[in-house]
Order: sequence, then structure tokens, then C-alpha cells
Amino acid sequence: MFRPQLPDTPHMPTTLTTQHQVQAPMPSAGRPLTPYVGAVAAVIVVGIVLTALLAAVAVTAVSVAIAAVVLRSLVTNANRR
Repeated sequence: MFRPQLPDTPHMPTTLTTQHQVQAPMPSAGRPLTPYVGAVAAVIVVGIVLTALLAAVAVTAVSVAIAAVVLRSLVTNANRR
């Protein structure tokens, strides 16, 4: 009398049925992108190389400027003595 009663649940079938849908491939809208991959890679590599060269030139310029300041200081001090 005071026991809870669970509602009746419908039983699921033991065999599952799946439907496989095969989709047709999408037609290409234009030329394939394959020829552009090499060009894009070349542009990226050239950009990296040019950036590295620019950085090397900047570091060299700073080094030469520091060396010039040091040498100028040494020459100026040698002339005063």
C-alpha cells in the first residue's frame, strides 16, 4: 500500500537498425589549389630568409656603432694625455 510504484517503461528493441547515407562528393567550384601550395611555401620561405637577413644587418649595424663609439672614446682619451 505504501510502496512506491514505478511507471511502466516501454521496452527498447534488442536489435538496432542503422541507416547509412552515402553522399555524393561536392563538385569543385574552380581550379584545384594544389599548384598554389608550392608558391605559398616559396613566399613564406623567402619572407623568413629576408627577415633573418634584415635582423642580421641590424645587429651588425648596432655592433659597429658601439665599436665606433668605444674607439672614438679611446682615441679622444689618448690625445688628451
